[in-house]
Amino acid sequence: MKECSKSIPRRLSQPNFLNKYFVGRGLDIGGKPDPLALYVELFGRMDSVCTWDLEQGDAQLLAGVADASYDFVHSSHCLEHLRDPREGLVNWLRVVKPGGHLVILVPDEDLYEQGQFPSTFNGDHRWTFTIFKAGSWSPRSLNVLTLVTDLAPQAEVVKVERLDATYRHALPRFDQTLTPVGECGIEFILRKRPISEIDAGGRLPPPDAPVPAELRVHLNQYQNDRDTLKSHNRHTPPFGDDRPLHA
Repeated sequence: MKECSKSIPRRLSQPNFLNKYFVGRGLDIGGKPDPLALYVELFGRMDSVCTWDLEQGDAQLLAGVADASYDFVHSSHCLEHLRDPREGLVNWLRVVKPGGHLVILVPDEDLYEQGQFPSTFNGDHRWTFTIFKAGSWSPRSLNVLTLVTDLAPQAEVVKVERLDATYRHALPRFDQTLTPVGECGIEFILRKRPISEIDAGGRLPPPDAPVPAELRVHLNQYQNDRDTLKSHNRHTPPFGDDRPLHA
């Protein structure tokens, strides 16, 4: 029930969504019931979002979508409907440009299905999800951490979060996504590493990057301040000064 819309206030309060994740041109997979495109003007660095749903084709394959054609991919509660979520994630990562992000929402099995599968709240769900459990009551349970770490080396795991801030554990068994505030999901964000970054073994500062004079002055001052503190306290053991405080 409008899970993308529920996520908007939370995401607007997080600078990374405004400055890193929702940047440029995006693809919203399975977004027709509640599209991210409704909120483009709220994210200042987002140019546009295309919605991909049944009319456009199989969300698992994204047939006809060229590799590295979108700056970001978003999907809210679609992955659980796919025949093979692993293949779906491979293709979703495929169409993202290097340096771009995948932002994925799935239901958390304990918060949403609550111990019963097939799901009594959505009969179209083919899978349940948990961040990680050694064993699950669900015969179709997938660990998100296993899914993301099994992807290609290009998939950098940026964030995995259980969304239970508005979940009320004291309620009887009930589909809390029907309420205006209840999020019962897991949000995970992947960044597509450029090949050069994979070869280097991780994200490193650019070599010989020019640094403006004003920035050099302040960065050098940080180092000078550190050196002054170390020099001044060279003969003073740390955390041993218990004298009365003075102005």
